[in-house]
Amino acid sequence: MTARIIDGKAVAAVLRARIAEQTAGLPFRPGLAVVLVGENPASAVYVRNKDRAAHGAGLLAQTIRLPASVSAADLLAMIQRLNADPEVDGILVQLPLPDAILPRPILEAIDPAKDVDGFHPLNVGRLQDGLDVLAPCTPTGVMRLLAADKTVLRGVRAVVLGRSAIVGKPMAALLLAADATVTIAHSRTVDIAEECRRADILVAAVGRPEMVRGDWIKPGATVIDVGINRLPDGRLVGDVAYAECAAVAGAITPVPGGVGPMTIACLLENTVKAALRRRLAHG
Repeated sequence: MTARIIDGKAVAAVLRARIAEQTAGLPFRPGLAVVLVGENPASAVYVRNKDRAAHGAGLLAQTIRLPASVSAADLLAMIQRLNADPEVDGILVQLPLPDAILPRPILEAIDPAKDVDGFHPLNVGRLQDGLDVLAPCTPTGVMRLLAADKTVLRGVRAVVLGRSAIVGKPMAALLLAADATVTIAHSRTVDIAEECRRADILVAAVGRPEMVRGDWIKPGATVIDVGINRLPDGRLVGDVAYAECAAVAGAITPVPGGVGPMTIACLLENTVKAALRRRLAHG
């Protein structure tokens, strides 16, 4: 068996084109503000890609760069200014922050209506309640990939490998809302490989290079690899041993070119959604 490749680049391109068409018909340009603190190289690349995609889709995007030495008070003051700015519809604080700044108070300071990352506790709670909400971009992107591949979700067994607040927990909530039977496996799970073998859909989001091996995969399962890890030799790999798993799975996402492009496309979608809700609510 050779797995069908789920092409995130292609699905994301379609979504970005639809967003560009939508924004072109609006009487305003949805505004996205990305706050980058410090000089983390990976974060700089992500932010540059987000900025390019936002401008390409017709959004009014700005990147606010702050030094790693910025105080938490000054960062909070910046967020309050963005909360009050009527031209800013979406605010994203790029993680990770420098060690001296606790992320939770920063994320909680963002106006929930402008929280396009979906990390504010109010949005987290709404997501768990199954309400329409600005959901985290990576899990939303995974759901769009599953839809594009016409993956049946109702009643199937889905295993989410990883329990982070950014991917694992919201991913489980979205799958549960789609009527999948969901298990979250993590570092304390007994016989984690066996849990993965039971999955019709496996979403790997642990941040460990090639942790998931081919004999962890149920034949014909759909494998979504959220991980992106750089090896000492410079290669980018996911959390899944791709060649091994592709030989067993029915469908699989590549790394790079799978989930990553969807994360950015869903950020743009969340920004437009936030803009429409906020501006229509204010007349």
